[in-house]
Parts: sequence; structure tokens; C-alpha cells
Amino acid sequence: MKTVKSLPLLAMLLGVIIVAAAISTISVEGRKHHVKKIKPKHRRHSKNTPTGSPAPAPYPSTHEGVFNIISFGAKGDGVSDDSKALVRAWKAACEVVGGKVEIPAGKQFLVKAVTLQGPCKEETVVQIEGTLVAPEKIGSWPKSSLFQWLNIKWVSHVTIQGSGTLNGRGSNWWNLDTYQIQTRNKYIPPMKPTALRFYAAHNVTVRDISIVNSPLCHLKFDDSDGVKVNNITISSPENSPNTDGIHLQNTRNVEIQHSNIACGDDCVSIQTGSSNVHIHHINCGPGHGISIGGLGKDKSVACVSDIIVEDISIQNTLAGVRIKTWQGGLGVVKNLTFSNIQVTDVKVPIVIDQYYCDKSKCKNQTRAVSISGIKYNNIVGSFTVQPVRIACSNNVPCMDVDLMDIRLRPSGGIRGLQTHQQQQALCWNSYGKTQGPLVPSSIGYCLRKSNIGGYYSQKVSRSYDKICPS
Repeated sequence: MKTVKSLPLLAMLLGVIIVAAAISTISVEGRKHHVKKIKPKHRRHSKNTPTGSPAPAPYPSTHEGVFNIISFGAKGDGVSDDSKALVRAWKAACEVVGGKVEIPAGKQFLVKAVTLQGPCKEETVVQIEGTLVAPEKIGSWPKSSLFQWLNIKWVSHVTIQGSGTLNGRGSNWWNLDTYQIQTRNKYIPPMKPTALRFYAAHNVTVRDISIVNSPLCHLKFDDSDGVKVNNITISSPENSPNTDGIHLQNTRNVEIQHSNIACGDDCVSIQTGSSNVHIHHINCGPGHGISIGGLGKDKSVACVSDIIVEDISIQNTLAGVRIKTWQGGLGVVKNLTFSNIQVTDVKVPIVIDQYYCDKSKCKNQTRAVSISGIKYNNIVGSFTVQPVRIACSNNVPCMDVDLMDIRLRPSGGIRGLQTHQQQQALCWNSYGKTQGPLVPSSIGYCLRKSNIGGYYSQKVSRSYDKICPS
């Protein structure tokens, strides 16, 4: 009987043990499932990139809004191609207000022909402290019919500044015949490149930099408005062909000041479509002087007006201040003032040439660009060939030309300047007035003073003003 009574008690005890074991198993499994819910299955981020960190900046910037081309992969060793780095830095600066491209000092950056294109957010700056060098081998330039090295277009409120240098390395271009002999069957581009060109630019400043040895023109502005050039240096050898210093075409509202220009062509060349230009405190030479034109080539229309050139020093140049037009052209050159010009050993200090021709012979034509309202005041110094040469069209005379306070003497010790004729001023079909002092005295008898000039001037002016907008 005792054994039978103990069986229910044993069953109850076994039941408790089984329930406890089940509860323990459930608890362990619960813990396992809980851990799996919070523990990631895979680690997708690197050890250096914590989960939830912000995305990297789209462009590397040394300081806020400053983009150093080194940060964009430029090497600055003068050998590696840094063109893409410059373009990327420009694009970055172009997209922010007050963006600045930084070209650091102490390095040379080899840059092939590039275009830095706008429009940008206003006040973009390219700070050049180092040296940009162009490709030395002509064959490495792109096959293009419009050539420039650094082309900046469709921009507004842009400044190029700094103590650095743009080196066009143009020597091979200046000696193309020699180059072609050395590199037979090599591609020769159809046109030499300009070092720095602005196209359709507004409110542009270029200051403090140096531009040297351009293959063609050093600094050019096309179809632009609101240009300031200040304290720049332009330099290339005297025998480097067509290396104009500053070239203006279809460009208005320009000030060029406090700069030194030495080149193989015009220190400043002003072409058609240019107006309201003020050039002052420039040191020019060697070169061809300050020139308006040549205008009217291939019977084209030329319009130039409201030009002031003053406080200029010109030495060892082909001409001093010059206006040159081709026969057969149309248009108007008017309201030009040249004053306070110091010339030293200049071949012909004052030139108006309406028979300009860069060939051995040009066809005589009756049409010509009208020239009127030209004032020369206080032009002093020395010449080596002739003091004044004003040769105007037989059919379209130069009108309202003033020669006032002109004192020009032969350079000392110049041989070949011995005849009386060589020391005389030459004027042909030009009307205006003279006012002393005048040296040589022949200047006083140079211009015609006929009353018919007033009628003729008005007639020409009325007909040509329809061609050129006021």
C-alpha cells in the first residue's frame, strides 16, 4: 500500500522538472532570437568611414570658395599634363559666388589648349602665382581653325591676377620653315595660337601678371565690354612675327594702364568695332607702336571711335601712334586723341596710312575708310626716318586733323638721315590745323586748310554714319 501511495507524488515531481526545463529552453531561445534582431549580418562600411557620416564634398577646397589646382590632380612639374586639373578647378570655382582658382607659386604647370567657359556666378577669380607653360611641340596642339591657348568665354565679372606668368613658348611657331624641315610630314596647324583670349566677356580685369613669348597675340579681347588691364608685363623678342601685345576687336569700354609691353608687332592693336578706349601710362617697345588697324581689308566695313591714347613712352619701334587702313574698305574712324607721347628712336612717330599693304604690291582702289577728328598734341622725342607721314586716300581725304606742339628731332648719330627731304613731314590729301611749337618747321605747312573740306567732311560723315552705329 505504501508503494502505491508514493506514485502520484513522484509523477508530480517529474512534471515540475519537465516544466522547468521547458521554461529554461524557451528563455535561452528567446535570448538567441533577440540578439539576432540587433546584430547586423554584414558590415558594409570601411573602418575609416563610420555609419551615418556625411557624403564627401563635391570639390576639394583649400579654404571656402578657393580651389587649388593641386587638389584636382595637377602635378606642377612642368612635364605632366595639368590641363584637366585646371578645367576642373575652374568649373568648381565657377559654380560658387566668389569662387577662386588658385595656381600656386614655385611650380610650373603644363597646360594644353583649354577653354574656361561660363557663365559663372559673379566675381570669379583666377589667382596665378606659379607659371603656366604651353606645349612646346607644335604637333601636340589640337587641329583647330580658331586657335588660342587659354580661351575664356561667356563670362562676366572675372578677374585674372597674380604675380605669376603665362609662357606661350612660341619660338617654334616663329620659325615655322625651320620647324617643317626638322619635322617632315608633321601636322602644322593652320593658325598660330593667341596666349590668352577673352570672347564675349563682360566686366573683365587682368592685372599684375606676365605674359611672355606667345606664338601670336599675347592678350586678346573679342566681342567684349568693360575691360580693365592694369600693371601687366608682356614680353617677346623684337623679331617674333605678329606677336601683338594687346589686341581689341569689337570691344568697348576699355582701360589699359600702367603696363610694360615689348613684342614683335603692335604694343596695342585696336581693330574694327572698338570704341571708348582709354590707354595711358604704357611703356611700349620694341614693337610697332600703338596702332589703329589695319582696317577695311578685303573691302570690309570698319568702325572705330572715341579712342584716347595719352601719357605713353615709346622707344625703338617701327611707328609711334599709327592709323592704318586698306584701300577698298568702308566705314569710319573718328574722334581719336593722342597726347603726351614721348618717343625715342622711333622710325616714324606719327602715321596715318590709307594705303596700307602687307604685300609687295596691292591693287589701287577708290573706296576708303573715312578718317576724321584726329588730334595729336605734345608728341616729342626723336625719330630715325621721318617725323610725320600722313598719306590719305585720293577720294576720301582725312579731315579735321590737328597737329599741336609736335617736337621731333633726328636721333643723334643716325646715318642715312642726311637729306633735307627725309627730315620733312609728309602730308597727302589731309585737312586740318597746326599749332606751335612745331619741329621740324615743315609740320606747319603739312595740312591743307581749304574751306571745301568742311562740306566734304559732312557729306562723307552723313553717308558713312549709316554704316557705323553711333
